Amino acid sequence: MSDAVQLVPARVPAAPAPLRLRGRAFDAGRPAVMAIVNRTPDSFWSGNRHADLGSALEALDEAVALGADVVDVGGVRAGQEGEAVSGREEVERVVPFLAAARERHPDVVLSLDTWRSEVARAAAAEAGLDLVNDTWAGHDPELVHVAAEVGAGYVVSHTGGLPPRTDPVAVTYPPEPLGVVDDALRTLREGATRAVDAGLPADRVLVDPTLDFGKTTAHSLTLLRHTEAIVGLGFPVLQALSRKDFVGETLGLPADDRLEGTLAATAVAAWLGATVFRAHDVRATRRVVDMVASIRGERRPLVTVRGVPG
Repeated sequence: MSDAVQLVPARVPAAPAPLRLRGRAFDAGRPAVMAIVNRTPDSFWSGNRHADLGSALEALDEAVALGADVVDVGGVRAGQEGEAVSGREEVERVVPFLAAARERHPDVVLSLDTWRSEVARAAAAEAGLDLVNDTWAGHDPELVHVAAEVGAGYVVSHTGGLPPRTDPVAVTYPPEPLGVVDDALRTLREGATRAVDAGLPADRVLVDPTLDFGKTTAHSLTLLRHTEAIVGLGFPVLQALSRKDFVGETLGLPADDRLEGTLAATAVAAWLGATVFRAHDVRATRRVVDMVASIRGERRPLVTVRGVPG
């Protein structure tokens, strides 16, 4: 009887579709880190409140130095606990930042987190835009057309049909537990098709399962486990995991203590084929996604001293 062990080749999830923005390509071998800069006084995490423009630009410079490829600026808190912000005030918060960011870092991909087409149009006209991050699933149906008109990319999201700034309460996706996956796949597929029909190239359309938005913690964990199915839609995938409530509820931790849980979720999503990672903690996220890319066999190590004859 042989003691030999028959080795089975490791199964690496399929490589994702590439993302191309501002002349740069992102894929499994070069995942993108999207730094978050919130031009708000009431962001859910105190470490990312930059109501002052000077503070926001300092955060931008630090993020780029630590390895951010994309910088995503928002002018309104996502949840309903934040203050009311008009479209005009949102423009006043984000446009000066975007204009200064483009001057300081010409090669960085600039993204705007908004659900309002008038805000995106103003930002594109006055500062230029590379990506429109529509976190509320096409609530304003004109937003995708603005992205196409100005030559920006577009993020298709899934919020379970909830309107902007709505916190989920007793949300269900029957039949459980996989109803949320079916709903997300259908919604993201339809949204991506609308984006392409609006004139956007497929490699400038991102799909985002949008964890926490319109979801319980159980829903978010289920969708994270099924990242590979979302990748299978054929569009690059954005995962916005950073310090979110699903991490906090899973581990029983406040936002200040959610880094390790966030990085664990990031590693899983990267292994399963997500391409872009929206993050508060840029350096840690950069290291995690690059390491996972190398484990997948998509990225070469930067230093190869071990095993080299002296």
